[in-house]
Amino acid sequence: MDKLTVEESESLKKSFINILALFFKQPTIETKYVTCLMKWSTQLGLSKDDLHRIEENFDHLNFKPLSSQEEKLEAIFYLVHMIYIDNIVEDIELEVATLYAKELGFKESVVDELFKAIATAPYDGKSTAEVRDEISEFLALQE
Repeated sequence: MDKLTVEESESLKKSFINILALFFKQPTIETKYVTCLMKWSTQLGLSKDDLHRIEENFDHLNFKPLSSQEEKLEAIFYLVHMIYIDNIVEDIELEVATLYAKELGFKESVVDELFKAIATAPYDGKSTAEVRDEISEFLALQE
């Protein structure tokens, strides 16, 4: 997939923070999820300042439910992009993605099919725009 623009990178970081907030609202977080989230934070290139902002606002991080289909599409797109940053799709990443997508209101079966449909995107040399179009088309079919 293509490199992200600065604006897309910022949106991706915001999406990551929302995923992080989802797990922080749980009474406990399994180690395997923490490992995945740490991997993503590293791959996203979160700066020392980014990490300090998260730490300073730790008690105030709230999961933001998304209401519009466009917001949900963007969230899923950035989630998929996050998974593909290193061109390796790990089972734990798909598990985290499924939990997040379900929290956004998607059925687990839809999420599973979506990830199957786009699992080969990096290997097929698909551009970011092509992946976004595939996600949009897939979600439109599910409505």
